[in-house]
Amino acid sequence: MSNLKEIKIILADDHKLLRDGLKNIIEQRSNMQIIAEASNGREVVKLCTKITPDVIIMDVSMPDLNGVEAARQILKSSPEIKIIGLSMHSSKQFIRGMFKAGAFGYLLKDGDSDELITAITTVMQHKRYLSKGVNQDFLNLFKKGEGIEKEPLSTREKEVLQLIAEGKSSKIIGEKLFLSSKTVDVHRNNIMKKIDLYTIPELTKYAIQKGLTSLEL
Repeated sequence: MSNLKEIKIILADDHKLLRDGLKNIIEQRSNMQIIAEASNGREVVKLCTKITPDVIIMDVSMPDLNGVEAARQILKSSPEIKIIGLSMHSSKQFIRGMFKAGAFGYLLKDGDSDELITAITTVMQHKRYLSKGVNQDFLNLFKKGEGIEKEPLSTREKEVLQLIAEGKSSKIIGEKLFLSSKTVDVHRNNIMKKIDLYTIPELTKYAIQKGLTSLEL
């Protein structure tokens, strides 16, 4: 075991109890080490500007910045990192979102400890891993490029939409994204026009349907 390359891992989930459980399982392996933890997408993106893990195990539905958008930003500058999405959701839009963003694996939170280790080992071999609790045909669809619809919103617009759905004001959104309130309002208007939805409940429902946020937040 001592000859195995050490796998450096970041855990990103907004529930500390879950992170503690994952950490306990992973660090029982002599060749795996948790090098950092994050409680939301923006934190893990910031961490990756300072350290480079081999693997990130990341909740798909985190506040402030969801796992899909965090994965997209991280992999843009560090494509060698292997990301495993972690979620309660087995629906197509969440899985599709993570794989489109560049993730190599997708795990359901009700999986067991052996599956977690298997997923880490598999992605480190540059192979994709899809949880046993998910329809395996999804992977074939992604390989063929089927079921991938054109995104009407830009990356920035999706960030703004998530924060709108989470009840943040233009001022707070601007502070988080380093934008003026006026610029946030421009993004808000553009989002509404592009998807033809104009009320907060409609925008929130759309954000949930697209996997940008979830009812658990």
